[in-house]
Amino acid sequence: MTSAVLYINAEQVRNVLHWPMVCEAVEEAMKSVAHSHEHSCPGSNRPLTNQPARSMTFCGKKSQILLTMPGYVANYRLTAATNNGAAKEHFSTLGCKLVTSFAGNTVRDIPLPNIMANILLFNSETGKLNCIVDGTDITAWRTAAASIVATKYLYFLRYPEGVVRPIKVAIIGTGVQGESHALGMCSSFTVTDIYLWNRTASKAESLAQELKTKAPNARVHVSKNVADAVINADVICVGTYAQTPLVTHEMIKKNHVHINSVGAGQVHFQEIGPDIYDHAKVYIDSWENAKTELKGLKADIIGEVGEVINFGKYPQEDKITVFQSMGMAAEDVTVAQAVFNAAQDRTD
Repeated sequence: MTSAVLYINAEQVRNVLHWPMVCEAVEEAMKSVAHSHEHSCPGSNRPLTNQPARSMTFCGKKSQILLTMPGYVANYRLTAATNNGAAKEHFSTLGCKLVTSFAGNTVRDIPLPNIMANILLFNSETGKLNCIVDGTDITAWRTAAASIVATKYLYFLRYPEGVVRPIKVAIIGTGVQGESHALGMCSSFTVTDIYLWNRTASKAESLAQELKTKAPNARVHVSKNVADAVINADVICVGTYAQTPLVTHEMIKKNHVHINSVGAGQVHFQEIGPDIYDHAKVYIDSWENAKTELKGLKADIIGEVGEVINFGKYPQEDKITVFQSMGMAAEDVTVAQAVFNAAQDRTD
């Protein structure tokens, strides 16, 4: 008799998610992807990843997409995966995320998230399906965590004081990704001011009220336009479905600014003005994804964030950096593994 497949639902996922856990799992995924380029010998204990380029199935419209994202991450480590502070262990995880991105869901009569997902976890030695994890919150959290990790290494390490340096953050687009980025940034760094802009102002106002409760140490501002939101920002997070530039070079500070650009769909770089890319150094999560999803981007792409972490080559002299976030299966499966570990810990 085979054992039943475990299902971890959305409420159970939310009960165990916390930012240190998710950021650690995402950072491990980034490091593993970068290590995989080094052609480590079979059987070595070096972290490695195998993640084919995601498949995209358009469902009648370019704003309605099914994405399939398989990934295998081996020999990575987790410390914050459980609530009781379990000792660091090595993990190898095989998984696949199925995610839908339907831009109109939040304005339906019965609203739904724009992005919904499930992550399948398999036994990495037998291929047996072990667990299905609701991935909707994981998608939002791991995407914000990727921006947090990128900000840590591409922005803060330019300064002697590192991550204790206080910052001002702009959030452009206050949907699910805007909310997770705002909460994640305020939870991970010392944010003195956070500026919110959304095409529908009421959504920005709603997030502002949430932040006043959940991030009471940050001054929250709702901006009338994008220029007002980004003019004083040290870190800018852009996550919308815009097909024309929202943030341009003339709007932002010209000295030490970091931008996290979060995209969905065929083109991941429409939200940021070409004049910013003319002046910026661009970093990515995965060269494999960039080959297909950043095709046509005219920019100086330096490398993966994982390469920066692994080799300590921080962009200390660069005035503008951009993290072009495409999302990776490696991030999904490591975070799902951490959630699985934490959920199991609660039932022990």
